[in-house]
Amino acid sequence: MFDGFLKVASASPRVFLGDTEKNSQEIIKMMNSAYKEGVKAMVFPELSITGYTLGDLFFSSALLENALDGLENILDASSKLPGMVVFVGLPIMSKGKIYNTSAVVNNGAVIAFIAKKNIPNYLEYYESRWFTPSPGENEIISTRFGEILMGHKILLQSEREWGAIFSVEICEDLWVPSSNSVEAALNGANVIFNLSASDEIVLKEDRRYQMIRDISERLIVGYVYADASDGESSTDMVFASNLIIGENGTILKKSIFESGKYITADIDLQMLNLQRARRNTYEHRDSLYDILPISLGKADDSKLERAFDRSAFIPQDEETLKRICERATRIQAIGLKRRIEATGSKKLVLGVSGGLDSTLALLSSVKALDFLMRPHSDLICVSMPSFGTTERTKSNAQKLSESLSVDYREIDITETVRSHFRDIGHSEEVFDVVFENAQARERTQILMDIANGVNGLVVGTGDLSELALGFATYNGDHMSSYGINAGIPKSMVRNLVSYYIDESENEMEREALEDILKTPVSPELLPAKDGVISQETENIVGPYELHDFFLYHFVKNGFSPKKIYRIASIAFDGKYEKGEIKKWLIVFLRRFFTQQFKRSALPDGPKVVSVSLSPRSDWRMPSDALKDQWIKEAENL
Repeated sequence: MFDGFLKVASASPRVFLGDTEKNSQEIIKMMNSAYKEGVKAMVFPELSITGYTLGDLFFSSALLENALDGLENILDASSKLPGMVVFVGLPIMSKGKIYNTSAVVNNGAVIAFIAKKNIPNYLEYYESRWFTPSPGENEIISTRFGEILMGHKILLQSEREWGAIFSVEICEDLWVPSSNSVEAALNGANVIFNLSASDEIVLKEDRRYQMIRDISERLIVGYVYADASDGESSTDMVFASNLIIGENGTILKKSIFESGKYITADIDLQMLNLQRARRNTYEHRDSLYDILPISLGKADDSKLERAFDRSAFIPQDEETLKRICERATRIQAIGLKRRIEATGSKKLVLGVSGGLDSTLALLSSVKALDFLMRPHSDLICVSMPSFGTTERTKSNAQKLSESLSVDYREIDITETVRSHFRDIGHSEEVFDVVFENAQARERTQILMDIANGVNGLVVGTGDLSELALGFATYNGDHMSSYGINAGIPKSMVRNLVSYYIDESENEMEREALEDILKTPVSPELLPAKDGVISQETENIVGPYELHDFFLYHFVKNGFSPKKIYRIASIAFDGKYEKGEIKKWLIVFLRRFFTQQFKRSALPDGPKVVSVSLSPRSDWRMPSDALKDQWIKEAENL
């Protein structure tokens, strides 16, 4: 399997009502075209070989035989398309009953006939006049293609390297309270194919999209839906070629009102299987399903057409982003509010630097106090300038603090740190890790001691991305009483500060925040050059947007370095060279493994996005886990 991606297609060919020869040829043309694109599984609409709206013509023996002729044409074409599975709809007669089925075609053979279980007979639907529901248990039927298994309790399992298990349902089977796909998924199916002939009325497509989002997320499956085209009869209904490919709550591709078209998408089977493995409440059943083998052939190096968002944590549309920012800031503030109530703290103590992280912590702390209806002066904001502090950042910290009426204090730690250097015999001319960390630890000591004196609680500023990279001084800024930013990735911090700007009516606050947004991210631990920041974080550890991308797919999806590199190269094409992506991926892996000991000793902090590194909940990893194999894989890319 090539990184776990399976290319699937959903098709809605032009329909020639009752002309099985023309319909089969239309299906074959689409099969041949999709095969050239690397499609491994393709689904066509319900009764696609005959057409859906034929009414009493389904009682015609000629139509039933012609449908089998059409299927025979498709089988002949399939024999020339090895490793491709095709689902086509046709009526099958057995023991004096007619069944609405999907033929499963693979390598020139019929693997099974999967019959429709739920036959609608209400409103505009009148199917029970012609069709019998799928038998309760699968049965062998005799056909011109040999003895074939028919029923709805059938799963189709690929070669082990693909890890694909397919299930089929037909139209109404999706709309009933207990969909066939539920039981199939609990028995292992990870991709559901739906052959449909669902008429179009206003806004019905929105209901379909929502249903497929919901069921694909709840069942952790790919869902491939193919609807009939406008070639069907328009006597009482109109069909709109509604094609949908969903995956785990997301619509990957969709199309409507385009007859004679198919859409393709790459479903990530590996991700689906890993997400199921992670969720221990995902029940596994061993029901009476027949599992039949199918062949998808060898995985090839076909190009992924799938797009990947550069920011896994930040949505693209402004309305959703605003809603996420509102929720994130509220989660932070409510978490801190509860901690204040539980501890009975009289004050909050926060180190402010004029940087983004401490700014967000300040704003969230003020919001928590507002929830408690306590004065902002209960927040003590301490600026602690030293060797690397610039006038710009110090001024912004003071300006923002004063605009919010907090208790602002300034304590210059330069001489204290110099005294410490003398105590340990370290030259302040040597700008090494001792030089930097001594400042960070001195600041934390001051904050903790102030908090002790006022029965206060030290609010931490470190964000999720810094925790992933271990870019924090152990027992320095790494430590606090409550890490309010611990669940916020760096790529989101800027959005949250921007959100506070949009919400604020305080001009002084807005001015300070706007300049803070323009300030380079820096720990300011090395001497400034001509009053300007000399130490920019992203020049040291790499771009945070890359690291957040790596973090999301490594922790949440469990992807390998090879797969992360591949999708990052697609997502950041045109922005970063592949060599640069590889370089920073190696940095991420090395730091993520070697810095776990810091995360193992993290203070409490609220989970905000779908990834958390708390050692008490989401991420449990030994501090002495070896990084070598992960690094080696990345180095060999």
